[in-house]
This record gives sequence, C-alpha cells and structure tokens, in this order.
Amino acid sequence: MIESATRQNLLDLDREGLERFFAEALGEKRYRAHQVMKWIHHRHVTVFDEMTDLGKALRAKLQDHAEVRVPQVQFDKPSEDGTHKWLLGMDARNAIEAVFIPDKGRGTLCVSSQVGCGLNCQFCSTATQGFNRNLSTAEIVGQVWTAARHLGNVPHKQRKLTNVVMMGMGEPLLNFDNVVRAMSVMRDDLGYGLANKRVTLSTAGMVPMIDRLAQESDVSLAVSLHAANDELRSELVPLNRKYPIAELMDACVRYARRKKGESVTFEYTMMRGINDRPEHARQLAKLMRSFDNAVQMSDAAKVNLIPFNPFPGTRFERTPEADIRAFQKILLDAQVLTMVRRTRGDDIDAACGQLKGQVADRTRRQAEFRKSIDIQRGRAEGAVEPGASHAAA
Repeated sequence: MIESATRQNLLDLDREGLERFFAEALGEKRYRAHQVMKWIHHRHVTVFDEMTDLGKALRAKLQDHAEVRVPQVQFDKPSEDGTHKWLLGMDARNAIEAVFIPDKGRGTLCVSSQVGCGLNCQFCSTATQGFNRNLSTAEIVGQVWTAARHLGNVPHKQRKLTNVVMMGMGEPLLNFDNVVRAMSVMRDDLGYGLANKRVTLSTAGMVPMIDRLAQESDVSLAVSLHAANDELRSELVPLNRKYPIAELMDACVRYARRKKGESVTFEYTMMRGINDRPEHARQLAKLMRSFDNAVQMSDAAKVNLIPFNPFPGTRFERTPEADIRAFQKILLDAQVLTMVRRTRGDDIDAACGQLKGQVADRTRRQAEFRKSIDIQRGRAEGAVEPGASHAAA
C-alpha cells in the first residue's frame, strides 16, 4: 500500500478533478467519480470497502492510490443559543475553527480559509493570532463534511446546512484557487448541493481578486467595510492603504454588473466611539446610494450592521443597542437596505470576529499583540498612581 503522503486525498478534488483522477490515474470510467462523490459528501463514508456499489478491484485501486482524510475534531462545543463550534486540527501544530449557526428556516456554516490571517484588521481576534499558511481544498471542504455529518445525526429540521459563508479565519481571496475549488464542491449536486446565492465569500477588499472571482465563480459577495472614509478604514483595515474605498467600490460595481445586478453585502462592525456616530452613518448612506446608482438597481447594496464582539486584550467596545438602531434608522431613511446581525455564539467565542484556533504564528503578530496588551496594562496602572497625568499615559 502506498503511504498516506503519496495518496490522493479525494476531498481535494472537485467533480472535474475527480473525474480526471479516475480516468488518468486509475484507468476507470469517469462516472465512477460520481459514485464516490455521493459516498463521501452525501453519506459521509470515508472507507472505500464500505462503498458497496464499487467493484472489489476498484476498491483495491482506491486503497492503494487514494484516501479520504478529514480534519481531526479536537473539540466541539455547543452554545446555549444552538450555535455549534468545532476546533479542527489541520496538522501537528495548527488548528482552525468552524461555526454552525441555526436559525428559522436556515442553517449557516462559517468556514475558515487560512490558518490565522495576515491582514491585521484591528478589531478581529483572528488577526491577533498571526498567520501560518493557506488551507488546502480538502481542509476547507473537510469543515463542511464535518458539520454535515454532525447535523445528519441531529433530528431537528432547523439544524440543516443550507448556507456556507467564507467568513471564518483568514482572507479567502488570498487563497483563491483552493477556495474556489472548495466552493465548487459545496455547490455541486454531487457535493452539498447549495445554491450559488447560498454560498458567500467575504473579503476585506482584495480588489484584483474580486474581479477574478467574478470571472471564475458564481457566489454571493460580502465586503468587510467597517468605515466609509479612507482615513478611518485604513486605521481599522490596513489593506485599505493599498486598495482605498473608491477602488474597492468600483470593483464591487463591476462584480454586481457581471452578476446581472445581484446585490453585494457590506459588513460594518459597530465599535463604540470609533465608527458609530451619526456622521459615519451619513457617510455610509452616501456611499451606498452611490453604489446603487452605479449598478442601476435599487437595493444593490445591503448593509449588515454587526455589534462588535469583544475578546481579551482588545481596546474596542461594542456600540450600545440604542445607538446601533439610531445608526440603522439614518441608513433606512436614506433608502439603504440595512439589517442588524443578531449576535450568536458569543458565550463560546464563536461570534463574528472571535475565532482564534491554534496558530503556529510565522508573522510575530502574537508577540506584537501581547506587547500591546502589556503597554495598555502599564498605562492603566500608571493612570492611578499619584501624580500621573492623562497626557503622560
């Protein structure tokens, strides 16, 4: 038997890749790939001997040349509100998190694309973990496989996987090929059969890759905006210094036009005293109305207001509920379709912006974050010492 390192993990292949593997590597008919896809993704079977509609000779070939290697569940934890989080081991040193959020009539899985993240968005817990590597297609699809298998054993109609959002750890467009291939499996009838609009990719604003995504995939787009002026957004989302708001919005217009007017969701995390003032709402409303006009479709822009979810060491605080609703009213009065996301899973650190995992950091981000916490702590202690001034702190 060939060692695991040289066998093909079938989770790494979409339908086209699996057909090619069967034809070229195994010398088999392409339709055999369809049978195996159903066994893996519909029935969650990973042992070839249990794939009973395959002949013994083919099963022997698969044993020698292939495997179905799924992520190792290090722990799974339910929330009081029904949210479920898995810590999945990717290798000996790294683990990522995936989160399932049930709601009335739908069940959404938040999937990670990288071990950690290299973009350093200031309000995100994942960013403090640093970055190690991209996930393979198998490691991305494996998160869906794990959740689907778990949900198949839960006899509640609402606990059904209906949506996937690439909003977990990492920037999906910096792992473009693997993410697009994984989303193909998610949308394939032989995979998880999700409608195109029910698979959403969220990006911090990788402008060239948004254009490439429009050409190569057919999924919904969400953009992590968080501010409507360049000065503030560059502080919160450093990527904005490379791709400022005007360039980002132009790319979003091109995406919406190519998708025949499909709306784009703009995510806006509400942080107390940072980006939640009425003038910020008016700036955002103006930007969204301009987007609608450019796409030539009302409600081309959808705004998702997200209450900030705190994590240890952060300097940010959540905007009070009343202020979030006042912010929303300004947008609604400007005819901008605006929703407030309900916080889910924060009791298990599974809410938006709280995902951490275990990252063997190659960017020294963890050390920098710990140093900043020590500095903040020192300033706070100094502020109560006799003679200490706010200016000195």
